Amino acid sequence: MTEMKKNYLTLEEKNEYEAELKDLVVNKRQEISQKIKEARELGDLSENAEYDAAKDEQRDVEAQIAKLEKILANYEIIEDTGDSTVITMGCTVKIRDVEMKQDMEYKIVGSTGANILKGRISNESPIGAALIGAKEGETVKVETPSGLLKYKVLSFSK
Repeated sequence: MTEMKKNYLTLEEKNEYEAELKDLVVNKRQEISQKIKEARELGDLSENAEYDAAKDEQRDVEAQIAKLEKILANYEIIEDTGDSTVITMGCTVKIRDVEMKQDMEYKIVGSTGANILKGRISNESPIGAALIGAKEGETVKVETPSGLLKYKVLSFSK
């Protein structure tokens, strides 16, 4: 049997996932169940768009519940190492692309919490992995398929 990959979460992420799971299980399931019941009362299910939409929504909610349960079944909270001089998981990091002279800010999280649109990168991503252990003022090198990129660490906070 293969060992399940640990999901590294900040305490904040764990609490968000638990709250979302509770809302889906307690509220959303009941809401969808009611929609399905009302759609059934409309008659012929073969041509019932409300029924089809409710069943699709039910499928999506159940998939999200399964995803959250899987994450929460095997997680580890990212602990503060006490070393405030180096970047660790959970840090918010401001970096500058040395070549493009562009500043960026990211929070380094576990892979399950990564969302580039929200400024959250995984510790397993090339940039995230390169930043772990770096210090303010250091320049890190990141190997990518398009070549070597360099980022200067401007600042970070826990």
